[in-house]
Amino acid sequence: MLELQDLLRNNRDWAARKLAADPQFFSRLQHQQAPKWLWIGCSDSRVPANEIVGLDPGEMFVHRNVANVVVHTDLNCLSVLQYAVEVLKVQHVIVCGHYGCGGVRAAWERRQFGLIDNWLRNVQDVAEHHHDHLGGLTGGTRAEDRLCELNVLEQARNVCRTTVLQDAWRTHGAVTVHGWIYSLQDGLIRETGFRASRREDVDRGYHEALESIRTKQS
Repeated sequence: MLELQDLLRNNRDWAARKLAADPQFFSRLQHQQAPKWLWIGCSDSRVPANEIVGLDPGEMFVHRNVANVVVHTDLNCLSVLQYAVEVLKVQHVIVCGHYGCGGVRAAWERRQFGLIDNWLRNVQDVAEHHHDHLGGLTGGTRAEDRLCELNVLEQARNVCRTTVLQDAWRTHGAVTVHGWIYSLQDGLIRETGFRASRREDVDRGYHEALESIRTKQS
């Protein structure tokens, strides 16, 4: 079992490898943060944002929470979003969920864990909104995976509805919101079909992606 000292040793080894490959890596990183992407993903330790898309530190701005939820009362998420869009000038906001999400499973099974139940109420709302579709799926895992996809779709639309994105689109329109989902089984990211680069794209993109999700076979 790894101990804290092992983590510090691993850090020194990692820093040495970075310097060996690129002697200017840390000096460049220290003076510049200019990511093109904001990643809003799940806190799950099996989904390391930078690593699964092959980016180095400094190349992606990241916000993570349980079940990649975006709600209009979460000042933490909204602050990250505003800083990314208005200060860093990111070009893309990616909401990425993943199959096998423990938060989505807990919401789907209505399990109780305490304080986090209040947070997962947001995912339960998604499940209730799509109750007719989810209830018609056979097998708990299939419905749970579909809820993971639907949750990404709803949270991506929530990003689009924030004042941050609405203001950005009204003033310069240079931000695109995407809905992705990651598979722990094969390490691959799949698009849900949702993509919006302006206010007019949101409802159309939502309904097209929803139809695609609802009609696929697996």
